[in-house]
Amino acid sequence: MNPHSDTLTTSDGRTALRMERRLAHPPAKVWSAITDPAHIGQWFPAEVTVELRPGGAMTFTMPGVSGVALTGTVTDAEEPRLFAFTWGEDHLRWEIAPDGEGSLLTLVHTFGDRFGGASFASGWHLCLTALSQLLDGAPPAVARDAGELHEAYVEQFDLGHGVVEDTADGPRIRFERQLVKPARTVWAALTSGAEPAVDAPAPEGFTAGEAAGPVTEVHAPSVLVYRWHPLGTVRWELGRGTGHGARLVLTQTGPRGFDTAAALDAWHDRIEHLAARLLGD
Repeated sequence: MNPHSDTLTTSDGRTALRMERRLAHPPAKVWSAITDPAHIGQWFPAEVTVELRPGGAMTFTMPGVSGVALTGTVTDAEEPRLFAFTWGEDHLRWEIAPDGEGSLLTLVHTFGDRFGGASFASGWHLCLTALSQLLDGAPPAVARDAGELHEAYVEQFDLGHGVVEDTADGPRIRFERQLVKPARTVWAALTSGAEPAVDAPAPEGFTAGEAAGPVTEVHAPSVLVYRWHPLGTVRWELGRGTGHGARLVLTQTGPRGFDTAAALDAWHDRIEHLAARLLGD
């Protein structure tokens, strides 16, 4: 489990990730590390140019990626306590407060993709670790997350549970889950070498105890749909994810009155088993 008291909250379709770190350095030194492009590039996930004033322009270039850059705008620049800016559609707010002989650094990252929260959190956790190393005078050296930190944040932020949606045709169960491996790896784990085909039974890996019927649609490695009831379907979709691997969206439809609580539990267990297997692989 991640030892920090990081939080994830959602309101009006926007999600805020809040992270606090105590640093053994005064605010002026921390301010320089988070605003000077020469320092930012050593711990931040992008190379940055910045006009350090409210309304100032920013660019973000990913290392090793040429010809593609995101832009942003400085929204706050109050030395040495507050630096905030947009990054594409996201907003990052960095607050520095005196804390004894050191500082308390608070990051609030606001974004639209709630289910990417664990990827953002694990990424910032590593960046903040690198920032601390830089401030301590050591070359930043942080190993890339192999998935363990991401999964700890999924648990901490309770991002693994599904919901029941009411539709005109009856109830629909929906899970959205960020995974730590690409779609082809996930697909291989689900099929176990038995490639699905239309009209054939769904491979066991795609089921969660329900009486699975024939496959009605398959597009490897991204989509599989099958019937489980004369009036119900199960759809697996593996799309583009945030930071780590594929984003799974799983839905199950059924007739009014079907046991959605049992289905939620069964699918939660199935997806978490898949996530643990991917982490082990």
